[in-house]
Amino acid sequence: MYSIADYGAMISDETRMDAFVRALRQAVTADTVVLDIGTGTGIFALLATRFGARRVYAIEPDDAIEVARQIAAANGYADRIEFIQQMSTEVTLPERADLIISDLGGVLPWFQGHIPSIADARRRLLAPGGVLIPKRDTAWAAVVEAKDLYARRTGGWESDVFGLDMEAARRIVTNTWSKGRVTPDDLLTGLERWATIDYAAVEDPDVRAHMTWTVTRSGTGHGLAAGFERTVSDGVHLSNAPDAPDAVRPDDIYGTVFFPWSVPVALEAGDVVSVDLEARLIGNDYVWSWKTHVSDQGPSGANKAEFTQSTFFGAPLSPSTLRKRAASYTPTLNEDGRIARVVLESMTKDMSLGEIARRVSTEFSTRFPRPQDALSHVADLSKQYG
Repeated sequence: MYSIADYGAMISDETRMDAFVRALRQAVTADTVVLDIGTGTGIFALLATRFGARRVYAIEPDDAIEVARQIAAANGYADRIEFIQQMSTEVTLPERADLIISDLGGVLPWFQGHIPSIADARRRLLAPGGVLIPKRDTAWAAVVEAKDLYARRTGGWESDVFGLDMEAARRIVTNTWSKGRVTPDDLLTGLERWATIDYAAVEDPDVRAHMTWTVTRSGTGHGLAAGFERTVSDGVHLSNAPDAPDAVRPDDIYGTVFFPWSVPVALEAGDVVSVDLEARLIGNDYVWSWKTHVSDQGPSGANKAEFTQSTFFGAPLSPSTLRKRAASYTPTLNEDGRIARVVLESMTKDMSLGEIARRVSTEFSTRFPRPQDALSHVADLSKQYG
């Protein structure tokens, strides 16, 4: 979840806000019903109300929504905005919205539950012929020389730092992507547009693409940079591409994704780089995979490098952890599980949090000597499941 300071940084990004404000002005009329998904501290809901929307529904599961309520009240908009603290996929509205606005994506639009949330809202909550903001995202990628970005990932794990073999850790950090920023001078190839999300039609949250580049200048390839070009509404655009004009390029809110290679590769103009890139939504997060092949620019087309990488390998996993995730594993409840069972059972019996805390303190007195020691834990479970 974002902090209040994070929401402030998003609002302070003038290029981003200008694009969304222009799109709202184009779409909102006195009859418009607006749905703001992921309202955060409420800026889009507030502006839609200011621009004359008849009714605004603002959805946000995080407690930041309380700040949005207070800001709406302070500005005289509380009677026209209904704030709903839930996931949008759990919400049913009394009427369909004429306009859905959101900015749920991360550095790339394939981020957590972004696409399923928008697809669900479009099907259930948007009126026929309704408007979606943003309208479309097109992803770009390029091979980059990014020594500093690469060093941030691997610097502490290079064997020559202390003369120790750090490959076990280095292998993990080169299987994770990071957020950064690249400039046109970092590019070793042109940009390739490899996927487009049309929010009026998208259903599949996953993406896969095959890309091929011819290297345009000699240099050291450190990996791939990727980002997106956004059609916020007709005639209104944003882009975090390195060659994008300043007028459509946000500050560092979106940034650029950097997919590092296992090792840097010396590239010559004319070398050919091909990458199979895939993102699969597993639970509420994406597993990214990038398979790279680099061939020599000479007549033989000799193989220079091959890497198969995935964020699946980007976290340390012990044999014990893997064993507990196997289909054949028979789990048993640990103490935390037994406590959770007591709390959840108590929640079905019309017991107050104080009463549940006293029960937990009695049954798990070593862990919670006093009811007040258990209350915070009980409240957290209640918030999650109640």
